[in-house]
Amino acid sequence: MVLNMGGYVLFWSDALVYLLVAMLSGFVWYVRGREHLRRPWRKILRDKAAMVSLVLLLPYGVIGLLDSVHFQPGLDSPSANGSSINEAISLFDAWAGALRNHTEKTYSRPLAVYAYSREYLTRPDGSQGWDYPRLLHGGAHLSADSPETERWRDIAGTLAGGLGKGTVAWLLVSLAGCLGAARRSGQSLSCMLHAVLTSQTEIPWRAMLITLLLLAAGGFALADLAAGYHVLGTDKVGQDVLYQSLKSIRTGLVIGTLTTLVMLPFAVIMGMLAGFFQGWVDDVVQYLYTTLNSIPSVLLIAASILMVQVYMANHEAQFASLALRADLRLVFLCAILGITNWTGLCRLLRGETLKLREMEFVQAARALGVKPWTILGRHILPNLLHIILISVVLDFSALVLAEAVLSYVNIGVDPTTQSWGNMINSARLELARDPVVWWSLTAAFALMFTLVLAANLFADAVRDALDPRRVDA
Repeated sequence: MVLNMGGYVLFWSDALVYLLVAMLSGFVWYVRGREHLRRPWRKILRDKAAMVSLVLLLPYGVIGLLDSVHFQPGLDSPSANGSSINEAISLFDAWAGALRNHTEKTYSRPLAVYAYSREYLTRPDGSQGWDYPRLLHGGAHLSADSPETERWRDIAGTLAGGLGKGTVAWLLVSLAGCLGAARRSGQSLSCMLHAVLTSQTEIPWRAMLITLLLLAAGGFALADLAAGYHVLGTDKVGQDVLYQSLKSIRTGLVIGTLTTLVMLPFAVIMGMLAGFFQGWVDDVVQYLYTTLNSIPSVLLIAASILMVQVYMANHEAQFASLALRADLRLVFLCAILGITNWTGLCRLLRGETLKLREMEFVQAARALGVKPWTILGRHILPNLLHIILISVVLDFSALVLAEAVLSYVNIGVDPTTQSWGNMINSARLELARDPVVWWSLTAAFALMFTLVLAANLFADAVRDALDPRRVDA
């Protein structure tokens, strides 16, 4: 689906992201009005590892949301080559326009001013020979005579300036936050600052602010360096690797979250029905997930992706845009991953429902003549929420890694889609070069590792807080 409304473009994945944000907002609103639901989340707020992980996850979420708002700039204006500009870009693309448009001829090292491979060139003195050509954009502001001499001095100055900007921005945000917290608690600003610095607050503000300082200083320094250099180098076609890595964030988040929209209805409804009604309903549900589990998930995903490719090839008029084809394949991958991953949660919910249906409050409701669907909605489902939330959070990192694995074997997202899996897949040939092109793989690994680690630490805190079998010390 592509809707064009006055230059604004809505893809299927964008609509599902907005739906997910609306559901999350509704869940927050629902929890705020119920003390028994707020209590475990207050425990999460007191967990230092969880809150530091949440601060690390926030930049990923912001970039993912910015990359989910698409529009067509200059729809009727001609481009440099005379063609009409009709490519839909996101707010993130517009913000990172320099990274997106500053492409080179081929590979270049991180922070380099010369290309990675020798070419047969005509030198300024008229002689010809093999040499490393100067990059078009990387270090273009340096002098042509001695760019290597100026490079490290320029990098050090740019880095210091970016760190200073980030520190100043962090100070302003921290002071504003402390001032707001002081007013809410009725304390003076000096008392609040002392409590934060000595880590005497209920919420681990000091650890969160230290993490925010590292992110702010590093982010500003990275942005300043990226304005004049390719910070993480370029790939085979000369595209900036930093841009590729940041664009891949949305793909990882979409795979990790939208799959939940497909998985939850199957798992929750069928698990509750099988455990509550038993009999032939239980037999049918068990037959379904047992049969589905007997099919290798990789083969099922590969067959489904091939079917989508065949359908798009036979209906080219409906998929004239490369972005539309890539988006449909991404959405369909989320759907097939959800269909193949709901069985585990369904088993858990079935077993928990079997236990809950024998509890006294459920038996009393049945004795009073309460309808089964009312019992499921008012008594069974609320007591399954902790299992659902824990499973969803724990499955997020597994789904992010699944995208990388599937793209590595060419049955994941479309090759034109920026993703960590595609970056790792292309690194197979790069690692066979001499000398080795290592920066694409390193960049994808670093960002994916940070996301998965932060998600796992936050998931552990959610599990500890929501698990009713764990008793607070």
